[in-house]
Amino acid sequence: MTPVDYGAIAPAVIVAALVLVVLIADAFLPARAKWLAMPMSLAGVLAALVATLLLWGETRSTFGGHYVVDNFTVLFQAFFLAAAAVVLAVSLRYMNEGGFYQGEYYFLLLTSFLGCVVMPASRDLLMLFIALELVSAPGFLMAAFRKADIKGNEGGLKFFIIGVLSTAVMLYGMSMIIGLTGATRLDEVAAGLAALGGSARVLADASILFVVVGFAFKVSAVPFQFWAPDTYEGAPVPVAAFLAVASKAAGFAGLLQLMFVAFVTEYAFWVPMFAALSIMTMTVGNLVALKQTQLVRLLAYSGIAQAGYMLLPFALVGADAATNDQAFSAAVTYILIYGVMNLGAFAVATAVSRRHPRLFIADFAGLVKTAPVLAVGMTVFMVSLAGIPPTGGFWAKLIIFQAAIGRGGIGIALAVIMLVNSVISIVYYFAVPRAMIFEEPETDEALRPAWSLTAVVAAAMIALIVIFVIPNAFAELGDLATLNGVAAGG
Repeated sequence: MTPVDYGAIAPAVIVAALVLVVLIADAFLPARAKWLAMPMSLAGVLAALVATLLLWGETRSTFGGHYVVDNFTVLFQAFFLAAAAVVLAVSLRYMNEGGFYQGEYYFLLLTSFLGCVVMPASRDLLMLFIALELVSAPGFLMAAFRKADIKGNEGGLKFFIIGVLSTAVMLYGMSMIIGLTGATRLDEVAAGLAALGGSARVLADASILFVVVGFAFKVSAVPFQFWAPDTYEGAPVPVAAFLAVASKAAGFAGLLQLMFVAFVTEYAFWVPMFAALSIMTMTVGNLVALKQTQLVRLLAYSGIAQAGYMLLPFALVGADAATNDQAFSAAVTYILIYGVMNLGAFAVATAVSRRHPRLFIADFAGLVKTAPVLAVGMTVFMVSLAGIPPTGGFWAKLIIFQAAIGRGGIGIALAVIMLVNSVISIVYYFAVPRAMIFEEPETDEALRPAWSLTAVVAAAMIALIVIFVIPNAFAELGDLATLNGVAAGG
């Protein structure tokens, strides 16, 4: 029996232990001290982050090669743990003042992040499935955490029904692939698919279609996106932040491994599918966002459009390894920058929701007078989501644009469509800064957010400016995020 590499699995073990500690501690904490679950969770998350960073530059595997630690794993695990720290920070006052069951909330949230941490290290179909469901299942409960809210119940139910459906479709596809190839490890699946021919290859392509459809639900790609706006609006704002950033990024982390490793030999079949998904997703997301008057719904449709941009690099895959490497790097870089600007936007939304729970765009009127730091931060986040300098969002879009142009052929058409959609998005992204700066507030009373919220907004805002100033340092992370020690597609 091969010994387990405990160093490689240390971040996941720490988070798993933390889940149990929070669950047990909540049973003994008095009602007035339930909030202590948050600093306890934050300390554990930071410990797991340190354990993750210590693995940078190493390539280690355990469980027979089904769990692999490489730069891709470390980069995404660090991203997820940083996102966990941010979501915990914006949750403290919101959950404490809202009368929620805090112990249960932090237990569910950490369980989902455990799935996020395991996802990028999973080089096995079954492990990918388990990790993805570990991310999703607690999300069903957290989305409906406001039990007395009709919108919360509706959003949570939609999320549950669509989530179960997508799981069934994805698992059916995976089971057929395992049956055809006799393997579950991603590299062995790739070799097995390459050896198929005739009707077996047709069946394999159909199986890949089922798996992609399942993941398309998870990342809210059109036409499988209809659960996202209602779920985000009905969920507590910190939960919406988790779903919009960490849950979506986990889906993409799994999709990157599947398409660039397990299914890369069948690119001729699935590249047109991703091109269609990308075009529909970015276009529908942007057009529907134009009509939104509620901020969380606007961010939901914005997230759908952003998913379309993230799907674009998948449509650039071909026979050339260098092109595949560039597409892979562009997707990773965009996902990371998207996480920064979207978490910042949801942090501001969480702060404003204390005064305006329904979070209409009109509720942000005059925010520059009542909360200048929040207003400046939100302006930076909206400008960055639109892809306008001087913010990191500009480089995120430019990197994908360059990869598409470099691909030629279908890549040029996709780049033009992405450019048009980016111009359309400016209209609704600038609606929020316009309200904050040029409209008068209902009251001149200052809005005083929690210090943790202010720190998150400031950190995210500074990060986006720094990324714009020194883009090469950040872009190199995408180049270094290779899978299993080799370049994607290489």
